[in-house]
Amino acid sequence: MATQEILDILMFVTVCVFLLAGFPVAFTLAGTGLLFAAIGSGLGVFDFSLFGALPSRIYGNSMTNEVLIAVPLFVFMGVMLERSKVAEELLDTMGMLFGPLRGGLGISVSVVGALLAASTGIVGATVVTMGLLSLPTMLRRGYAPPLACGSICAAGTLGQIIPPSIVLVLLGDQISNAYVDAQRELGNWSPEPVSVGDLFAGALFPGLILVGMYIGYQVIVAALRPNASPAIPQAEIDAGNLGRRVANALVPPVVLIIAVLGSILAGVATPTEAAAVGAVGSLLLAGHRIEAASSRPILVAAASLVIMLIVSNTLDLRVARTEIPAHDMAGIVIAAVCTVGLGWGILVSLFRTYRARMAHDGTRVLSEVARSTMQISAMVFVILIGASVFSLVFRGLGGDDLVHAALSDLPGGVIGAMIVVMLVMFVLGFFLDFIEITFVVVPIVAPVLLLMDLNPVWLGVMMALNLQTSFLTPPFGFSLFYLRGVAPAQVTTMHIYQGVAPFVLIQVIALVLLALYPAIATWLPGVVFG
Repeated sequence: MATQEILDILMFVTVCVFLLAGFPVAFTLAGTGLLFAAIGSGLGVFDFSLFGALPSRIYGNSMTNEVLIAVPLFVFMGVMLERSKVAEELLDTMGMLFGPLRGGLGISVSVVGALLAASTGIVGATVVTMGLLSLPTMLRRGYAPPLACGSICAAGTLGQIIPPSIVLVLLGDQISNAYVDAQRELGNWSPEPVSVGDLFAGALFPGLILVGMYIGYQVIVAALRPNASPAIPQAEIDAGNLGRRVANALVPPVVLIIAVLGSILAGVATPTEAAAVGAVGSLLLAGHRIEAASSRPILVAAASLVIMLIVSNTLDLRVARTEIPAHDMAGIVIAAVCTVGLGWGILVSLFRTYRARMAHDGTRVLSEVARSTMQISAMVFVILIGASVFSLVFRGLGGDDLVHAALSDLPGGVIGAMIVVMLVMFVLGFFLDFIEITFVVVPIVAPVLLLMDLNPVWLGVMMALNLQTSFLTPPFGFSLFYLRGVAPAQVTTMHIYQGVAPFVLIQVIALVLLALYPAIATWLPGVVFG
């Protein structure tokens, strides 16, 4: 084995060891890269001049990448909905709606998990929120602890696969770059682009199928083991106000989800523009929830936002023209008026969220949301820079050629290569967060797989679903640790492991179905985007 190949393998093993030891991810990736660059240079197998391309690489792939602007916007959207108690109200209301049914609380957790996944996209926040709010209620109502824990963990991980998901944004960006590299290597210098919107559309049906399978499992358990998932007595349901509560809690988040996803799928907005709509919409929702009695500014702003989306998609609103037709001028005037209405609602919502305080520590809601958004976004982009250093050195040592040769020589051809990559990513998901896997592993293996004529959308959805399964699998799944941290004392770790086992099996079945029938992921992008 050549010196370069040995260094490549040692480099990957070293970064895994340091990450398992608890060192910061970004500094581990960059530090390992620099260490092996120095070793490679000393042995005469690495050219340090490659680092001259690093600034332009970071600038071109990160700082000027409009797709990645969606990350802080979606983070803001999710954190705002969580901190402003919109998610809490949704959980309480859906629990009352499905509670009279046997297994109803479990069904409500699956439904709310899907809604929170589509409106937050942050797995840890969803699991912790539902663990704090739903788990004590389910245990108090007589639910078996394993079933309650498994339902919450599984529903919380839906944020990995149901769009708009931060995982899909980052994964879509990496898959897009890998697809372009693969096509250029095949001699196609003008390939059809693969966008984050394609991945959103591709992940929608698999995500909904997964939710349906979760709910089906809840129904089967309720039929076979009634004592494990009892119904809420009808006398405890406030039927008089239930319809109004459901409308107030369910309609606004659903409208927000439709606005974000619908604008992408309809071609009205790019994922980044839709993320901005989601961030503004979450702010308006928070303002409405804090002072629901005075909702006129919020309603005016919401209506203005919808009208602006329609007008901007149907008329030419450019003002730097010598001649502007009458209908375009009318659209410009309408857009200007709507801008004022939207600005009014945003200012009111900002004031309300700034004035409101968190229940547990008295921190202002707006301050907490801004701080959390900054922390999560900074973590993502610092890891991206560290991963760029690691990837540059890995490729400089010939690592991409090593991976290509290893996967190409596997028995079974493309199927064997795909199985090995899925297994490696599954195991790495026990120890690494999705951000590290997306920025380190995907750029290495995706170009090789795409050279084997795999569909990039299907490959991206398979990776996302595989990581979701990994994060749910005992004993190292991230979701299990999130729930363990907020679970009551009577819930043991074994309860959590027992509860998630059936849901892991459901995940594996969904993964096999997607592998056997790629059209589940590729049909909708083909219809929507051609």
